[in-house]
Amino acid sequence: MKTNILKERLDKGPVICAEGFLFEIERRGYMASGEFVPMVSLDHPEVLENLHREFQHAGSDIVEAFTYNGHREKMRVIGKEELLEPLNRSALKIAKKVALDTPKGSQPNLMAGNISNSNIWKEDDKQAQKVVEGMFSEMIGWAVDEGADMLIGETFYYAEEAFKALEVMKKANLPTVLTISPMGENKMRDGKSVVDTCKELEQRGADVVGLNCFRGPATMLPFLKEIRKAVKCHVGALPIPYRTNEKFPTFFNLPDRDDCGCPSPHGRTFPTALDPHFCNRYEIGQFAKWANILGIHYLGVCCGANPMLIREVAESVGLKVPASKYRENMENHFMYGKNKRIPKHMTDYGDKA
Repeated sequence: MKTNILKERLDKGPVICAEGFLFEIERRGYMASGEFVPMVSLDHPEVLENLHREFQHAGSDIVEAFTYNGHREKMRVIGKEELLEPLNRSALKIAKKVALDTPKGSQPNLMAGNISNSNIWKEDDKQAQKVVEGMFSEMIGWAVDEGADMLIGETFYYAEEAFKALEVMKKANLPTVLTISPMGENKMRDGKSVVDTCKELEQRGADVVGLNCFRGPATMLPFLKEIRKAVKCHVGALPIPYRTNEKFPTFFNLPDRDDCGCPSPHGRTFPTALDPHFCNRYEIGQFAKWANILGIHYLGVCCGANPMLIREVAESVGLKVPASKYRENMENHFMYGKNKRIPKHMTDYGDKA
């Protein structure tokens, strides 16, 4: 491996990685929820490029190619397998273009190739596992071809699938990030503990191990504390911005609020009616600050992320980013501000508004 620029940066302090493209692209009207296939890189590449630039403006140091769920099995499900390679290469080219065009005053961005959970991995099924390995290998090959600076494997809920993903990634001789996503049983689906899985990923050569997705700040942080103590490598922390809790540790089964007058037709809030559970920016900032204090430097937000939340993560760990120019300034608010030009009869009315 050449100089591990990711590790060098993490050794110096926080590195921000924006994730959560699935939810944000769907919210913008360019992806079908539930199906969640990233056709946007082919259908509307300008939309994807713009979102990358918005995340970059908000402080993301890594431009992660939007190939999440862009694997062969997902493309088979929607009957578009012939578009697999064009989709991946388009997403990678867009990410590389943005990474090479870093805003003035920011350090050069890193472009990351990406693989994720396959959804067909099955214990003791050698054939299924072989298919998954092939899916990972072709995606990593395209990422290397298109000039990836690093590789991210994410959202694995089977320990063995995470190990296989890392095995394939390591062959590319690039910096590797491997984050897992335990579901509501608070362990990996093949029975291995969360902490032991991260320890083994470190032993197998991952540069960064940790957690992403499924869990909000409240139910991710306890695991991160244990992981940080158990490993010597860098740790990643990328929660969802939703208020998960001990009873409902992931966003899959979060119940609706009692005062909801129009519940989701799916019988659950995931994935299109999670809005009442959304964390505010200060909760996300507080999480990032706590994680940084623990010595966790690879930080971001996953499904539900938006540029404002990425800026909050960056600023909460002491970074000034291009979007900092536009952070809140309540001093000039027409009713709650303290600017001398704001009329007293307006500020006095604030509690009655």
